[in-house]
Amino acid sequence: MPLSLCRDCLDISDRVGLPLDAAQRCATCGSTRSIVHEEIDTLDIAHIDCDAFYASVEKRDDPTLNDKPLIVGHPGGRGVVTTACYIARRYGCRSAMPMFRAMQLCPHAVVIPPNMAKYKAVSGDIRAIFSDVSDCIEPLSLDEAYLDLTSEHRTSERLPAIMLAEAQQRIEREIGITVSIGLSYNKFLAKLASDLQKPRGYSIIGRAEARDFLAGLPISKIHGVGTATAERMRAQGFELISDLQGLSEREFHARFGKFGERLHQFVNGEDGRRVTPDRPTKSVSAEDTFRTDLSRLPDLVAQLRPLCDQVEKRLVRSELAGRTVVLKLKTSDFQIITRNRQLARPTQKASVLLETAVSLLQRVADGRQSFRLIGVGVGDVVPASEADPPTLFDAAAGPDEP
Repeated sequence: MPLSLCRDCLDISDRVGLPLDAAQRCATCGSTRSIVHEEIDTLDIAHIDCDAFYASVEKRDDPTLNDKPLIVGHPGGRGVVTTACYIARRYGCRSAMPMFRAMQLCPHAVVIPPNMAKYKAVSGDIRAIFSDVSDCIEPLSLDEAYLDLTSEHRTSERLPAIMLAEAQQRIEREIGITVSIGLSYNKFLAKLASDLQKPRGYSIIGRAEARDFLAGLPISKIHGVGTATAERMRAQGFELISDLQGLSEREFHARFGKFGERLHQFVNGEDGRRVTPDRPTKSVSAEDTFRTDLSRLPDLVAQLRPLCDQVEKRLVRSELAGRTVVLKLKTSDFQIITRNRQLARPTQKASVLLETAVSLLQRVADGRQSFRLIGVGVGDVVPASEADPPTLFDAAAGPDEP
């Protein structure tokens, strides 16, 4: 039975038998911002995503920017676009685009450097509103999160769909920015839904239409399918999700290994992942973009040293250590190169990170190509208690004299 939820007055009612245009108009307040869906009263997993978050916060704080294309990033630098507002996106600007390219596309854009302290504060305010809806929140970044609104986690007995609409209103009214909501029965579909009607969207994907909805999407929309995996799939003749839906679970495993088991679930609208409030940290890293391209090994090593120090501080602060050292380079033509090496023992020490990263760097930086970015980090993180056991010489030295 289709129900209609008004996003303005929060009225929910039975609209059976009404024409579609009438069903989407609220009988209580007349608003046309209504959602009609047969499963609206049974779905309880949500993904909420802020709309052009950094740019929206800057426009909130400076209303003179409201009708202007705005890019958040470092003006005049060699970095990338952090966020482009929706006006700037009309010109082709987008996140992660090289700043010089964005300025070519939209030379009249206003460019503002990011203010992370401010964005973190706003993110905290949004998180407080989420907490009024559910006690099970999985943040993905400053500007997006999953919410579990099953009966054991939501903070009231009202329908999750209504609680989400109210939270959307509160964020707009109290914080001054907009968010888009995706509501479904699992995380994969909720995240897809939140991106359907940006900005200020509210979309629902139910069980009945999930498989058909997925069928027409490109394989790149599948969670966990990156550029390299998508290329391998296309090489096997898979372009759309529908191309994969006819495969059996055994065929998925044969073609894609262990990941094939999860792929089989995703393409059929299933996702067994739970909303997990405190996800373990998987990696810690730091990187830097150079003012001018570098090719000489000594110059690149000099850039690595402070980055290793940063990673050490972050590991110590987080009480973590890493077993695998990862080196990242971006060439002058924006190709990403990564190299990694597993250590005999987990470490927090910058000296160990630097020694390993330099060893990896020597195999790549032979002077024949130049680089615009370097990064270093650790993967396979473990508790700090497992890091850097004392050597025989450390133990023999004993404590320092007072």
